[in-house]
Amino acid sequence: MTITLDQIKSLRAKTGISTMACKKALEEADGDEEKAIATLRKKGEAKAAQRADRSTCNGVIAIAQKDGKSAMITLACETDFVAKNDDFIKAANDLAQRLLAEGEDADFSETIAGLSTSIGEKIEVKEKKVVESAAISSYVHGNNKLGVLVQFSGDAGETGRDVAMHIAAMGPKTISPDEISDELVEKEKEIWTEQLKKEGKPEEIMGKIMMGKEKKFREEASLLTQAFVKNPEQLIKDLLGDITVEAFWRFEV
Repeated sequence: MTITLDQIKSLRAKTGISTMACKKALEEADGDEEKAIATLRKKGEAKAAQRADRSTCNGVIAIAQKDGKSAMITLACETDFVAKNDDFIKAANDLAQRLLAEGEDADFSETIAGLSTSIGEKIEVKEKKVVESAAISSYVHGNNKLGVLVQFSGDAGETGRDVAMHIAAMGPKTISPDEISDELVEKEKEIWTEQLKKEGKPEEIMGKIMMGKEKKFREEASLLTQAFVKNPEQLIKDLLGDITVEAFWRFEV
């Protein structure tokens, strides 16, 4: 069968093996990536191939911004030790700059394969986002494990950064309560129903209690109706005033 360039890039990004070795392994495995990885392990290239099955639960977030564009990326690795390494953090920031310049279709496979080989861990890009807007505020937490981009209707100044920091800390699911999906609410209702039954609440007041719980859940999970993390007496919608939040993106390792 014909092996595509995308198949080769995918295997190379996961294993760090050379392009030709990846192509040959895929040909022997009839294009099956898992079989190709097994083939590589049986040969003298097993060390790098074994990285494909490892968990990348650590990493960093990097953001780049220029000329009305913003890019955010999650570069993942296996250990916290590598995530804290200055060279790894620099690599993430370099990739964010490339993402900003090349867009979300940018191909990082060669760079990732090289990083994986030099570091000795599985490395991968887990999330990436590019936004074109002059009204973007950003925030990266001090440990580089939380990053946020927020798009506003206009220049939000210092308030914009405060909102971005709030989103990093509180993790809202949506902008407003009416955007919370009914599916998510239904899942919560199943839990609330069981809790109320165990508490022995009378059937005649269950409906009213459930309505109250749903209202509270929607408000606590939505940005505009959350209490501002810096001032719990103030809601985010009051902090914003006439400024509108159009969208936000939150990446977390």
